[in-house]
Amino acid sequence: MSAFEKIRTFLNEVKVETKKINWPKPQELKESTTVVIVAVFVITVFITLVDLALNNLLNLFITV
Repeated sequence: MSAFEKIRTFLNEVKVETKKINWPKPQELKESTTVVIVAVFVITVFITLVDLALNNLLNLFITV
């Protein structure tokens, strides 16, 4: 089997597998994106608050 035939076979298999994918509907995609953005924001705020608290606690120990 030549390299060209191998590439052709590979691309045909990719085409077949791509048809099996369950693509999300636009509304599902928007909802999922919103959930991800909100989750990232909440986690960012939490980590920032914990960082500030630990920084202040460490400064208390250093200055004493």
